[in-house]
Amino acid sequence: MTTTPNPPESTDPRTAAEPTPPQYPEQPPAYPAGPTQPPAPPAYPAYPARSAPPAYPDPTAQTPPPPAYPQPPAQHAAPPQPQPQPAIPPQPTTPAPLHAHHISTDQRRVYLKAHQRHTDATAFGTLLLYLPHFLSSLLVVSLVSLVSVGGLGILAWLLSGLLVIHRPTEEVIARRMLGLRHPTQEEFARLAPVWQEVAARAGVDAQNYQLWIEENDTDLNAVAAAGHIVGVTTFALNRLPNGELAAVLAHELGHHVGGHAWASLLGYWYALPARLAYRVIRFLALVTLRVAAFFSVLGFLVIALFLGLFAFATLTTLYGLPLLILAAPYALAAVGRRAELRADQHAAALGFAPMLASVLHQMYGADQAAKQQAALAARAAGTRLPKESAIAKLLATHPDHHTRLHHLQPWLQPQPPR
Repeated sequence: MTTTPNPPESTDPRTAAEPTPPQYPEQPPAYPAGPTQPPAPPAYPAYPARSAPPAYPDPTAQTPPPPAYPQPPAQHAAPPQPQPQPAIPPQPTTPAPLHAHHISTDQRRVYLKAHQRHTDATAFGTLLLYLPHFLSSLLVVSLVSLVSVGGLGILAWLLSGLLVIHRPTEEVIARRMLGLRHPTQEEFARLAPVWQEVAARAGVDAQNYQLWIEENDTDLNAVAAAGHIVGVTTFALNRLPNGELAAVLAHELGHHVGGHAWASLLGYWYALPARLAYRVIRFLALVTLRVAAFFSVLGFLVIALFLGLFAFATLTTLYGLPLLILAAPYALAAVGRRAELRADQHAAALGFAPMLASVLHQMYGADQAAKQQAALAARAAGTRLPKESAIAKLLATHPDHHTRLHHLQPWLQPQPPR
């Protein structure tokens, strides 16, 4: 707001009287009004607003079902599916009872014997009965060696007996001579625990022996050979409960522990040269006699007399050893029957007497069934079944089932409480 200043006093004399003051406008001139506010800033382009973050699903909330998309029309309408019936809760079932001859094969502590093998009386008897064969074979090998290779041939033949306990040689014996094979994975899974239990009861190392299989689905049989071979047929492996299978394996282990297996094979090996020489001499003698008989009776008598003199001279020179060779098969069969009874006693002493008796009963039944079938076949053919001769009984290497069961009776009787 503006104020009007007071006019100055006049000093001019001519102005005696006071002049009239000029008239000023009551309002001051209107000046253009300035801007009351600062000018607005220029309008810049607006950026889009920041979108909110996506909403993640809540793990506690239930997931909505997926949208149903239209299905393409099927060419053939599917038959209506039956509505599922409500599940019936399973009823509690009792486990199947175990076989009466089932044994436990759980792992346990094993105590190994300091002496796991020995040579019993039957093994000594076998070696003693093979002595005439050994001496005759030594004579044959000596004659052949002197003609061909000299004294080294005799030494090589004597050392060859060590091959009986040589593992690669046993492989050849098992495959070529006995017709055995290695067990499959399933067969080994069934056979190994039973064998471990048998070896643990006997106090021997189960790893010292090798298990083999004979492909035979009709015979209940097993074999022990050389120094480490234990074989069993597929029939015994698949048909017997594990307790009876253990009894069969314990019987074969008895042959190894008593020295029966290696003694028999060793005697057979050292008797081969004598047996081969005997067969050659017999063949030549028969051919010579037939040729002499073809020409004349007198020539036949002369050849027969010459062969008789040669045989007599041989018997005299060798102190009658060839005669012992002729009688050896009967003595060896008797010792073999005794070895079978000792192997049965070994299995019974390990606690397998009832199982072994059951196996013997099954073997007896199978033998009787085979005899009946043979008798029926002979009757249908109009012939008679020949009876077993006394010589065949003397040459049998196994005792009859009644004899074996009789020797098991002490282990089958109930033991008095201690």
